[in-house]
Amino acid sequence: MTALAVAGSLTLGQRAHSTPAALTASSPAATSASVASAPVVLSATDGAFLQLMIPINESALTFFSVVQTVADAPALRDLAARAASTHRVELEEMRALLAAGGVAEQNIHEGHRMPGMIFDDQLAELRAAPPGNRDARITELLQGHLKQSSVVATGEENAGGSDEVKAFAARLKQLRSEQLTELGAISSTP
Repeated sequence: MTALAVAGSLTLGQRAHSTPAALTASSPAATSASVASAPVVLSATDGAFLQLMIPINESALTFFSVVQTVADAPALRDLAARAASTHRVELEEMRALLAAGGVAEQNIHEGHRMPGMIFDDQLAELRAAPPGNRDARITELLQGHLKQSSVVATGEENAGGSDEVKAFAARLKQLRSEQLTELGAISSTP
């Protein structure tokens, strides 16, 4: 296997004050995956991780948009808004990592019902559910997304080759853990 190396630079950008600790500008986990002084060499595992997480995050963005309009609990709507913001930043960083490694973005999972992804039929079901019955389904879908994202990130941490991508996976996993904790607190609130 030939690994491609391309120099570039990546930053996480500014975060809102309500962003969980894993992505705040002052936290150690927010250090950018800097490739300014060294090339990014992507292994097959690194590329596969990025190519899978991009569509997982994209499906979540659509879900977060729906949640903000149909959730009964204001705390769920707020979590969805903040998660959408962090997911957009993650997408930028994942695409930059692929580009820095010389790998073209492609959705190799198009049409697959991959764990962690949220699909149009699930969104339609959510929109059609009567008020009062939506939050439990929102929680179930969000929990599935967050847990699977963490599983995929753990795989990258354990088997990835690129220090930059493994660092990104560690930050993603930490953020998902924080989001799961927040979701649990929301779910247990009567």
